[in-house]
Amino acid sequence: MSRNKVFEFTRPVNEVPLSYAPGSKEREEVKQKLQELSSRVEEIPLVIGGEKVESGNVGEVRMPHNHGKVIARYQKAGKKEIEMAVEAAREAKHDWERMPWDKRAIIFRKVAAKLSGPFRSTINAATMLGQGKDVYQADIEAACELIDFLNFNSYYLNDIYKDQPESLRTVINQTEYRALEGFIFAVSPFNFTAIGGNLPSAPAMAGNTVLWKPASTAVFSNYLVMRLFEECGLPPGVINFIPGSGSEVGPLVLEQPELAGVHFTGSSEVFRGMWETIGKNIAKYKTYPRIVGETGGKDFVVAHPTADKDEVTTALIRGSFEYQGQKCSAASRAYIAESLWAKMRDGLVETTEGIKVGGVEDFSNYLSAVIDRAAYDKIVGYIEYARKSDEAEIIAGGKYDDSVGYFIRPTLILTTNPKFKTMEEEIFGPVLTIYIYPDEKYEETLHLCNETSEYGLTGSTMAKDRDALNLAEDILTHAAGNYYVNDKPTAAIVGQQPFGGSRASGTNDKAGAMWNMIRWVSPRSIKETLDPPKDYRYPHLEEE
Repeated sequence: MSRNKVFEFTRPVNEVPLSYAPGSKEREEVKQKLQELSSRVEEIPLVIGGEKVESGNVGEVRMPHNHGKVIARYQKAGKKEIEMAVEAAREAKHDWERMPWDKRAIIFRKVAAKLSGPFRSTINAATMLGQGKDVYQADIEAACELIDFLNFNSYYLNDIYKDQPESLRTVINQTEYRALEGFIFAVSPFNFTAIGGNLPSAPAMAGNTVLWKPASTAVFSNYLVMRLFEECGLPPGVINFIPGSGSEVGPLVLEQPELAGVHFTGSSEVFRGMWETIGKNIAKYKTYPRIVGETGGKDFVVAHPTADKDEVTTALIRGSFEYQGQKCSAASRAYIAESLWAKMRDGLVETTEGIKVGGVEDFSNYLSAVIDRAAYDKIVGYIEYARKSDEAEIIAGGKYDDSVGYFIRPTLILTTNPKFKTMEEEIFGPVLTIYIYPDEKYEETLHLCNETSEYGLTGSTMAKDRDALNLAEDILTHAAGNYYVNDKPTAAIVGQQPFGGSRASGTNDKAGAMWNMIRWVSPRSIKETLDPPKDYRYPHLEEE
């Protein structure tokens, strides 16, 4: 095989979501796949060094909208299996990091091509059944976003590798972008199949080997992604699939001396705990681990008196309630000018009450069930807290039913206290709390918004007045890593709005951008002198 070539990927084009309109081919395909996947129970092994491994400790994946239905059983990793995975990652590392970078990238490009074509209905149906997404929410991320991550990350890696230093007549300078020394621990959440695929594949693309622990409630779709990685040529041991209890798997992995990095998406509390553990173990590691995390959010919408009432209503409904509010970017608190509220209250309440909720198989449902019992109980607790408070009023929704699935109606809470509990704390459900401010206190309200939450993930300001928008952008500089103007604060697109926040929302390493990929390489500067000196003495040493 000739090595005398220079290859570059061109900048990709974002994958376009399909419509799933009645009568469309894609609608029929995903309907058939929903029936097929729900008619059986998938048996999911651990995947370690390319081998299917059974631990004997078994967990279940149940449909959120029909919790009596088990759709998958999965093996849970313990101490023995984690040690096996570390060894498999070690054994795979040498050959994998020395494989030409474009050949590594082509494996993941092939995965993207499969997701765009024959595998699309499968990954969407698995995400719908296992994680409770409607067909549109599944397609925009389990298919489109994961395709974009795989295509754009290889493009960004291309740009990183070709960034080289200046050389001179007698000196050749090069930068080698090495993989990190050790393995990466990828810990992915339940709510985005795309994140499940991205967290292990981004560092792997850069030559690292990975231990991937998916969220227990997302094991079904994530295993299908893992299987696709293998089918498209990923060598054994490069990514090792080790589902299990986070409280058990995490500490066992974090004590391994060869830990070189953590790629995490999940709760701020868990991330802080991992960081603390890494700090305590720092003396035992061979290298200082890279810690990359995207965590929680308490995302805001600030509506100026000049904002359009229909635009604000649409942004709040979509931003707060799509996928049952189970997005770290979901709008969870809103500050609305008094004069605007008078125009939009009735319409917002009526629209919220009219939203259809039910199973994912019925494509006319806008919302389905929340992910599991723990989430249901937590969200219901916030609703009941507001119901009993003299500082809040439930003006829409507030109803829930767990008899068949974990269903919670989209809920609007109106509060007189801008520091009310549901204005400050992350709920991760279909609950929006609204505070009405006097029109003349817009600037004061912007400061209030900036100071209320510990998070700094997403937020938006809506207004027709450009001065008002400029003022908000200045005051809210650190309130959101992804900031939206006249739009909902959700739906970041790879290559367009790199995603991540700071404060308690994470390290802001921007998934979907070069800034994330550069965290998984370790530069080495190489200087080669073409005409080395033969005398140690410098000219200034000579006598006058």
